[in-house]
Amino acid sequence: MKTKYAIVFICIVALVIIEKESNILSRVSDKLTQRQIPQQTPQTPLDNSNTTQNGSLAMLKILLSKLTGAMVNYSSMSEEQEDQDPDDSGAYSFSGGRKHILLMATTRTGSSFVGEFFNQHGGNMFYLFEPLWHVERMLTAASEANNGTVSAGIYRDKFISPPPQDHVTPALFRRESSLSLCEESVCSPVIKDVFERYHCKTRRCGPVNLTLASESCLSKQHHAIKTVRVHQLETLQPLVEDPRLDVRVIQLVRDPRAILASRMVAFSSKYRTWKAWAQDGQVPEDDEEVKRLRGNCDQIRLSAEVGLRQPRWLRRRYMLVRYEDIARYPMQKAEEMYRFTGIPFSPQAREWILRNTQTTREASGIYSTQKNSSEQAEKWRFNIPFTLAQVVQRVCGPTMELFGYRFVHDESTLMNRSVSLLEEKLFQ
Repeated sequence: MKTKYAIVFICIVALVIIEKESNILSRVSDKLTQRQIPQQTPQTPLDNSNTTQNGSLAMLKILLSKLTGAMVNYSSMSEEQEDQDPDDSGAYSFSGGRKHILLMATTRTGSSFVGEFFNQHGGNMFYLFEPLWHVERMLTAASEANNGTVSAGIYRDKFISPPPQDHVTPALFRRESSLSLCEESVCSPVIKDVFERYHCKTRRCGPVNLTLASESCLSKQHHAIKTVRVHQLETLQPLVEDPRLDVRVIQLVRDPRAILASRMVAFSSKYRTWKAWAQDGQVPEDDEEVKRLRGNCDQIRLSAEVGLRQPRWLRRRYMLVRYEDIARYPMQKAEEMYRFTGIPFSPQAREWILRNTQTTREASGIYSTQKNSSEQAEKWRFNIPFTLAQVVQRVCGPTMELFGYRFVHDESTLMNRSVSLLEEKLFQ
């Protein structure tokens, strides 16, 4: 199947995620299935008791099978086949060597930086930066306009706004953050008087042509997505269990105190309340902002607990990585992540990591992927008031304990670089 929106097949994971987290998908999934695949119902080993879920999952599997090009009839797999030995990478694979990597994170955890480890891999990797951004925007807008309901058309073909004309769109979010979307085969001629907001930095190209981009995606052996819009690990189970995809999930976490400090700088207007509390020294812990912080920490922790338990569907397919460990040992951690995915660690990726983890202060902007990584991991300790650090410790305590982040009990300890706030911990 080739359509002008084929590029979003790789991020069709959004259909499952949103279906789990919002009631709106359950209202339209049956209509979607009837309209898109009236006579096709792939067999699945999953026990989907929710009948409305079956519709979009069926469509999801058909679309993804088109993306992977794999024709595995996994419904006929025997128990013996399911229990076969893993491959050399330590994972079970039925997709002919093709890997799908999901870097799952939250904002200000260093995910853009870590995503570059895969973006810089080379010619056989197709990398997308936050492809679910478009889905989220369209669903939010449609839901608000229709009193919480959306039309099936949004899920079918309106992933990008404004809609492309003749397969071309000048508004693909952060195109320049994906080398795959700026390579020569996707670099269409410049169109006079058409401005592309997220234009390529490496070469002068016209607005992205989605047909060319989709062809590039389908030609690559491996696919990687960096996203901060997947909030619950369990929502990925239907994808991880599909042997045609060979999905590997890397969950990136960071000290919640550091996340808050970074967000107060990067999203200044949204964190005015926290800034006021920092000045005032008083934080009402029944405030909605504090409750939201607690909820975010709990959500991250619960997903990590599922992954670390290694249920059968996630066996050898989940990896937890702390940003602080990557900042201290970037090459070592990159090697571990590549080993986990079963993809060779390319010389291009090695070179990029070496070049971008020992950079100058001037190049280390808020959104820059060029960092002096060891310094960056500790910078937050001098930016967050001790009062706010205490609040984070109280509401995110269980999360900090799980990930091995040490508590501080006075301001001097917080600002003392010689005191490590990171426990040496292995996550398996």
